[in-house]
Amino acid sequence: MFQFKPISKESIPTALEKAERYRLLGEPMLAESICHDILAADPHNTKAIITMLLAITDQFGSSAASQLDLARQLVSKLPEEYDREYYSGLICERQGISKLGKHMHQGGFFAYEWLRDAMEHYEKAEAIRPPGKDDAILRWNTCARLIMRHNLSPGDEKYVELPLE
Repeated sequence: MFQFKPISKESIPTALEKAERYRLLGEPMLAESICHDILAADPHNTKAIITMLLAITDQFGSSAASQLDLARQLVSKLPEEYDREYYSGLICERQGISKLGKHMHQGGFFAYEWLRDAMEHYEKAEAIRPPGKDDAILRWNTCARLIMRHNLSPGDEKYVELPLE
């Protein structure tokens, strides 16, 4: 319907600042839109990829399920293995937190599973982290505290896809 107008490569640093500011102002959809424009001009801009990923995860719980897929696609574009594991963990953590806020049947079980998946990614990131970068440990501890604070536990049954007859 509309053809988006491209931004210049020279405007990318200022656009990134605006995207980060919109995130901090609680406007993740605006930040995400700006990041789409930045990535159209510079598809490998790691800072824009991360900012967009964060903006998308800021919307978990109020956005479509396709946003989860988009966030995972963005993670795969990160050049460093540490970042791929760390941000994969962050996606799982934020998805788990969004499940905590829902009063759905077994929501706590789903939150637990997402948080445990996050913790596994954070452990992988911790194992390969650069010296002095303990972000993965801080996030792992946050997940552990959430699980304990909300008395979360795994469901009685794991999800198993039944074979077709």
